[in-house]
Amino acid sequence: MIKTVSESNFQAEVVKNERPVLVDLWAPWCGPCIAMEPAIKELAAEFEGKVDVAKLNVDDNPAIAQSLDVMSIPTLMLFKGGKPVERIVGLTAKDKLAGVMSAAIA
Repeated sequence: MIKTVSESNFQAEVVKNERPVLVDLWAPWCGPCIAMEPAIKELAAEFEGKVDVAKLNVDDNPAIAQSLDVMSIPTLMLFKGGKPVERIVGLTAKDKLAGVMSAAIA
């Protein structure tokens, strides 16, 4: 399951989450963001219960995007223990993302 996060629930869903969280920072007008959506959905199902997956619309939540130094999208950030531990920018292969997620639970 993919959670939608925003300024109102980012702390609870990402920073205070006991599991690692992969956050997809995206916007509806971003072609590469849309192209990655099927892979993100598959990974959310494959890692369910081990790594949470969340989407944050940067247009609707500019303060969070700015605080995370997001300069381009898609940006995927892996949070562990409430801190960002990995950043992947741009269209990325599903197997690379799976590797990052696997490493987070190893």
